[in-house]
Amino acid sequence: MASLFDPITIGDIALKSRVVMAPLTRNRSPGAVPNTLNATYYEQRASAGLLITEGTAITHQGQGYADVPGLYTPEALEGWRKVTDAVHKAGGKIAVQMWHVGRISHTSLQPDGGKPVAPSAIRAKSKTYLVNEDGTGSFAETSEPRALELAEIAGIVEDYRKAARAALDAGFDGVEIHAANGYLVDQFLRSGSNERTDAYGGSIENRARFLFEVVDAITEQAGSGRVGIRISPVTPANDAFDPEPQPLFTYVVEKLARYPLAYIHVIEGATGGPRDHQQGERPFDYAALRAVYTAAGGKAAWMTNNGYDRDLAIMAVESGETDLVAFGKPFIANPDLVRRLKDNAPLNAPDNATFYGGDARGYTDYPVLEQVA
Repeated sequence: MASLFDPITIGDIALKSRVVMAPLTRNRSPGAVPNTLNATYYEQRASAGLLITEGTAITHQGQGYADVPGLYTPEALEGWRKVTDAVHKAGGKIAVQMWHVGRISHTSLQPDGGKPVAPSAIRAKSKTYLVNEDGTGSFAETSEPRALELAEIAGIVEDYRKAARAALDAGFDGVEIHAANGYLVDQFLRSGSNERTDAYGGSIENRARFLFEVVDAITEQAGSGRVGIRISPVTPANDAFDPEPQPLFTYVVEKLARYPLAYIHVIEGATGGPRDHQQGERPFDYAALRAVYTAAGGKAAWMTNNGYDRDLAIMAVESGETDLVAFGKPFIANPDLVRRLKDNAPLNAPDNATFYGGDARGYTDYPVLEQVA
């Protein structure tokens, strides 16, 4: 029987435990360039079996929030090299989450102040994070997007390929395709944000076409064993909606089973909200989703996320429901979370006011157990 704290090899990546740090946007990389403070933050949490970085834009066009890192300039890659070196020196493994936000952006963040791009010109009922002239941060409504021209789509797929190569060159152990939470890949998947009538819209097969072109490009570049993918079947994050998520994601995982990926990362329920959230008329069946994936020959590790505490995570791994559990907010406030979970020690409470933007406060100043004692 497997334990949450047992080692596991996922694809080509050997991990010392099944406790994963989930991607967490923190808005502390001005100019989209990771810095020394970011390196300290990830190094502090290197006891995780795997660190997955905050969402990291593959291009300037893919940027949707102020002061989040990128993968598209030499300066950003140099900054990420400092991060990966620090994590590896501390004995950790780290994957970068590859991000194109699509319509979840603002004209002030886009090249030449242009409109964000999306499958269809449907404005999201959502917000993004901007930095004001006085240096303070605030949330603003997303801008109206424009629909991608058919001829533009291949170029974005190529951007994913280039970013995967850049990530490996910067020292990452793997990459995660962000296909969740209402960002560009997810926007193509869902009928609520995709009203296209060409080869990328309409049927489930067509709406999933962009996703699998991205998967093809990244796995060809990085090798399937260093690639994971994150999906969120029913989350309403960023105005994501589809009335029939079960058949949509059944198709997605059946086809993903053809790739020898490192892991499938599934957000259960509403991101940061109730685990039992549903879209459409029926509750989503996560056990059936994994069964479909396994029946189709899928071998990737199954990673679950959202609302897990110590007991639930231990039970889920021991029962075989999942192979790895990703923790978000607990890792913000507890850099030594793995030890605390193992010892059943008390957890620091996160300071919500410092989640987005700022300096070391609420970022790298949370105490480990020895400091608390």
